[in-house]
Amino acid sequence: MNKWAELLLGLVILIGVILISWMSSAYHWTIFGKILNILNSAWIFLKGGLFWLSFIIGLLLIILGINDLRE
Repeated sequence: MNKWAELLLGLVILIGVILISWMSSAYHWTIFGKILNILNSAWIFLKGGLFWLSFIIGLLLIILGINDLRE
């Protein structure tokens, strides 16, 4: 694929995702009586990912510290 086509396609997809997430939170889309708020779901997913990332880094530091104490 051409590098300019890849760049343009990536930009179109990124702007599309941003617009869809903003419109879903601003206009209260409903499916089967449930409000579909993609932006809120993405924010919750990001917070969960940050929690697990910090948990794994802390666990790794504890394991490395115990390993250093053994030597």
